[in-house]
Amino acid sequence: MLLAAMATAVVGLAVARDPAPRPTPAPAPAPAAGAQGGAALSDALPTPPPPEVTGTAWVLMDYATGQVLAGENVDQRVEPASITKVMTSYVIAAEMAAGKVKPDDQVLMSENAWRKGGAGTDGSYSGFPVNQRAPLLDMEIGMVVQSGNDAAIALAEHVAGTEEAFAQLMNAYAERIGMKNTHFTNATGLSGPEHYSTAHDLAILGRAMVRDYPEEYAHNKIKEFTVGPITQHNRNRLLWRDDSVDGIKTGHHSGAGYCLMASALRGDQRLISVVMGSSSEAQRATDSLALLNWGFRFFETHAVYDADKAVSTQKVWKGKTDEVQLGVAEPMLVSMPRGKYAQLKPSMDIPETLVAPIEKGQQIGTVRVVLDGKVIAQRPLVALEAVEEAGFFKRLWHEFLMWWNS
Repeated sequence: MLLAAMATAVVGLAVARDPAPRPTPAPAPAPAAGAQGGAALSDALPTPPPPEVTGTAWVLMDYATGQVLAGENVDQRVEPASITKVMTSYVIAAEMAAGKVKPDDQVLMSENAWRKGGAGTDGSYSGFPVNQRAPLLDMEIGMVVQSGNDAAIALAEHVAGTEEAFAQLMNAYAERIGMKNTHFTNATGLSGPEHYSTAHDLAILGRAMVRDYPEEYAHNKIKEFTVGPITQHNRNRLLWRDDSVDGIKTGHHSGAGYCLMASALRGDQRLISVVMGSSSEAQRATDSLALLNWGFRFFETHAVYDADKAVSTQKVWKGKTDEVQLGVAEPMLVSMPRGKYAQLKPSMDIPETLVAPIEKGQQIGTVRVVLDGKVIAQRPLVALEAVEEAGFFKRLWHEFLMWWNS
């Protein structure tokens, strides 16, 4: 009888019928800072292609968004050479943050580390004396600045007991930060059949190093370091050529060619470049700086939506409240060619029917940003507040209205 009465009421009074909820268009992004005024004529022109790079694989990444701005053979397997030591640094920094090791730990330069990576080898070395100890921080800086293979092995042994066990840690951390096509077998970057990465993965690593451990990352801009009577210079030539460059790591051996991961900060924009398999030390620096200059000149990054602010308000059935606000849990940033901000087209995918209960933070849909017909960013839309289930009679009434609207 209750349902019959409801039916009679709805038929007799059409205004009682609630319209079915529909996904609303995503609001336009907030105006870009400095967007007022006339557009430059160059805004209407296509973005010039990136400079030619002589390496076998290369990539340019925006730090804030992780978007690849340009690249070639970005997922091709390459030998990472001494860029491997960025992963070694990352693991050491992570283990220090976890309290497993400390900067003032006394690290032994074992005979194994000295023989495999010391001055008697053809590779880079730090110069710490064999069978003597030095503070972990000093040895880590020696590894970073001087690319010391001996220091890398000694640090690996200190952290994990053996270099082989340390490599397992490297792979575990690599997986955690999203390096999907990488495998490490040593802490130095010496050549091995199962020691490989990609330009894209290495850019992901560089981004993670800057983001997660900025204090340890800062060691990469130190231009020289002295151990005993030996002073060695950082092999990253860009530290002398461009003040905005503050890292990150060079690499070279016969199988890898000349490699360079570089990062620069200009204003509030940071870019990361990776050039693998270049023909010379000078060429890898020239190509890397050309990529960075091109990226800074022709690309910009904007926050499209702020975290925890409503992007859309949607109807909710069977809830104590009848609406829920949706937004993004983290700021939604996009990288795009300069002058194209006004051409961004946001859209949302949201279910037509939302039914309580809804938990705070629950994913409800997706918001996308499209430029020139291509999705350049997308994020989950989440509930910004919880919506509890309504009482019995309201739920029953909404059940009938949902049936009627269907």
